[in-house]
Amino acid sequence: MSEHASKSSAQSVAEPLLRVEGLDVSYRTTGGSLSAVRGASLTVAPGEVVAIVGESGSGKTTLAQAVIGLLPANGSVDGGSIRLARQQGPAEELAGLSEKAFRSIRGRRIGLIPQDPTVSLNPVQKIGAQVAEALRVHGLADRRRAPIDAVELLARAGLPEPQVRAGQYPHELSGGMRQRVLIAIAIAASPRLLIADEPTSALDATVQRRILDHIEHLTRESGTSVLLITHDLGVAADRADRILVMSGGRIVEDGPVAAILGSPSDPYTQTLIASAPGLRPPCADTRAPAPVSAHGPLVEVRNLVKDFPLPRVNGSRGVLRAVDEVSFTIHRGETLALVGESGSGKSTTARLVLRLADPTAGQVLFDGTDITTAKGSAWRALRRRAQLVYQNPYASLDPKFSVEEVVTEPLRAFQVGSAAEQRRRAADLVEKVALPVSVLARRPVELSGGQRQRVAIARALALSPDLVVCDEPVSALDVSVQSQVLDLLGELQAEAGLAYLFISHDLAVVRRVAHRVGVMRDGRLLELRPTEELFDAPGEDYTRELLAAIAGRRHSAQTLEAGTS
Repeated sequence: MSEHASKSSAQSVAEPLLRVEGLDVSYRTTGGSLSAVRGASLTVAPGEVVAIVGESGSGKTTLAQAVIGLLPANGSVDGGSIRLARQQGPAEELAGLSEKAFRSIRGRRIGLIPQDPTVSLNPVQKIGAQVAEALRVHGLADRRRAPIDAVELLARAGLPEPQVRAGQYPHELSGGMRQRVLIAIAIAASPRLLIADEPTSALDATVQRRILDHIEHLTRESGTSVLLITHDLGVAADRADRILVMSGGRIVEDGPVAAILGSPSDPYTQTLIASAPGLRPPCADTRAPAPVSAHGPLVEVRNLVKDFPLPRVNGSRGVLRAVDEVSFTIHRGETLALVGESGSGKSTTARLVLRLADPTAGQVLFDGTDITTAKGSAWRALRRRAQLVYQNPYASLDPKFSVEEVVTEPLRAFQVGSAAEQRRRAADLVEKVALPVSVLARRPVELSGGQRQRVAIARALALSPDLVVCDEPVSALDVSVQSQVLDLLGELQAEAGLAYLFISHDLAVVRRVAHRVGVMRDGRLLELRPTEELFDAPGEDYTRELLAAIAGRRHSAQTLEAGTS
């Protein structure tokens, strides 16, 4: 019998550490009561990793908050049971516990790794003091001993140079380091259950992999159970023993990973799996090379360099080289993707191509014309032919504008057409991005994330550009909405021959959309190759590391191995 099968068998006979039955949770709003979780039932066995997956608004985080007693002030448990096993004696009922009673459970018996370390850590308190506080609150160390134990906890959480980091503030640490601090706080009291609520959603793929590897190591080592909340089915496939799928506040499917992913019974689960780029077959998403125009490339970047001055130290000022001798071309109808971790220089390169920043050295040619130092009418002509779709559609759309005003803004700025013609153009564009014409009268706040990103794409297309720069355009979207937006970009490219410069840290997404991929690290372009070649035979160790970090690859490899054995 395999190790996984033995473990599953042992878990099936063990008394659950956590048992939730018929849980109902609602929120009080000005419009009345809003049901968020309905009739949810689940168990987590000792040492088991259970992943709850679903899109935004499905109720997965609300369920986790109810378990640990951290519902917002307007949230309430309306029915059902939440029972947590004790070391000895009968399980304890958590539903209806007072805040005071929950304080003795949080941290000591149930640990929490929240999603955003920037919000969760105190910006004006040093790291060591925040970890030491968790120890003192639970009576695990006195004021004198706590700082010493805090350093040991930071080391256990995988933080490099823990003695140094303990004396730093959160803003002095990277996102991955801050997440490790939250892990240290969560494991301080050695809880038997750990709730990880989207613990890596804001991190690069390679950092995400290292953090998840470390959580897995710590929990397997101590036999801790994990309730993993995620919208990423690839992460759940790689890390969980069982998967629960939530939709509309209900658990629509529950079972072992292989069963859920291999033969899902619920249509919603089937849609999620079909939309997860990391779970697709190896060759399903690679694209044929784009046709090369006889007129030459649309965009040509030659030896681009961008330096940023650093603050003066001892009277001298250094520079940070964000882009270092980068060269590439983009042809009409082609998607070139730039990938790499945060700080690799990919977004700065995109800004230089659009002339939103000036290069320190090098050239940018657009349709054969050198635009590196273009000003006045020449620069304005470029702005009309090259447009940008940002990562966060909510932040990039004026909240005071209607959707019609958002879409027609470029037309008004370039004085294209009459007011009536601009309105007709806006109606055509929203239909092109698969939105109803009625959306024109609404404001961005009234739309979902996917709808807002479609509006942003419609605005980018208003002036019929030749090049669209997409800077992490789907990273903030749920997986099924992400899939719809990527399909839309492909359809628009096929119709209008658009060229895309696609910026992303997610190689699973890139594999689906790109004809060629450039891998950036520390400002340099390490390799630039057709997508299929790069994925099949990467030439750089760094590229191999990026590919290995794609969520879902571990599950796919295990499935392939099982099928051939």
